[in-house]
Amino acid sequence: MPDLFSPFTLKGVTLRNRIVMSPMTMYRSVDGKMSDFHVMLMGSRAAGGFGLVFPEQIAITPDGRTSTGCAGIYDDAQMEGLTRVTTIIKDMGAVAAIQLGHTGRKGSEKKPWHGKTQLPPDDPDGWQVRAPSPLIYGGRYTYPVQELSVAEIHDIHRAYAAAAKRALDCGFEWLEMHFAHGYLGASFFSPLANQRSDQYGGSLDNRLRFHREALDAVRAVWPERLPLTMRLAADDFNAAGIQFDDAVWAIGAMRQHGLDFADISLGMNTDAMKDVPFNQVAFMVDRAARVRREVQIPVGVSWNLGIPQVADRVIREQLIDLVFLGRPALANPHWPVWAARELGQNDPFALVPEDWAWWIRSRPGPEGSLGWPPVAR
Repeated sequence: MPDLFSPFTLKGVTLRNRIVMSPMTMYRSVDGKMSDFHVMLMGSRAAGGFGLVFPEQIAITPDGRTSTGCAGIYDDAQMEGLTRVTTIIKDMGAVAAIQLGHTGRKGSEKKPWHGKTQLPPDDPDGWQVRAPSPLIYGGRYTYPVQELSVAEIHDIHRAYAAAAKRALDCGFEWLEMHFAHGYLGASFFSPLANQRSDQYGGSLDNRLRFHREALDAVRAVWPERLPLTMRLAADDFNAAGIQFDDAVWAIGAMRQHGLDFADISLGMNTDAMKDVPFNQVAFMVDRAARVRREVQIPVGVSWNLGIPQVADRVIREQLIDLVFLGRPALANPHWPVWAARELGQNDPFALVPEDWAWWIRSRPGPEGSLGWPPVAR
């Protein structure tokens, strides 16, 4: 029976455990380039014991960013910073993962601590947002949306493929496509955002066409030995939007187009969501378990899994295969070590690099002298 610290193998890649640092946008990039900050952030989490480490969502085009402070992979000049990130992740014993995305109509934002409101297209830090239909999201997203032409959709698919090629050259070994959270892929899938009358709109099969063609474009350049995965909008929590049954069908359909793993998340194609259990522990696990059972594909989720006993239980019960941690990973760079101590693992410090582990294990002194709180009983 697996547990939180069991290795996990997918295709030709083996993770040392089931703990993933989920992509978290940090707004620290300049011209889409990663810096020493990102090397520090990702390297410390890899050194802290995470098995799979993602930087933030990486934009495939300039207008695919959330803000001008977000990272991209649409220019060769951005590859040096990304390569430094993959190098440190691997040096610290983890696998380097990349999440490719395009924010669609939820782009052109101010940084969150500056209000996270949308900027107009003529602002120096803004741009014209694009989506499947010219529907303004609403709320803090107030500016007109340009409907993508079929030719522009094909350009975006080519941008996904070009980004995947660069990701491979930068040393990433796990690729996830971000088609959730109201971003471009999610908006194609949801009738709340997609009201097209051509081959990319209308029926469920047509609304999934964007995903299938994007997968095909990436699979053509991404090696078969490396995992190709997707974060999918699985539920809009709105009667007029994506329903979970739609997502189960879609993941099964995408398996036929090279999908190796499903990261199940929310649609977020509207702020008018109903009965979302945001305060409930592990609230996406049951949905993911259904996908795992019915589609026969490995799955992972985030959302309120930062309690070690809960994270370990959902792996032991084989409900999901990987635990994604966002805010817990930012709050505690050594979350896996802390979890191992809480769960009574024989050698929690085996998760950190050998030179660090030697010093920590050999430290004499009373309990607490290392600065760790007592283990919860």
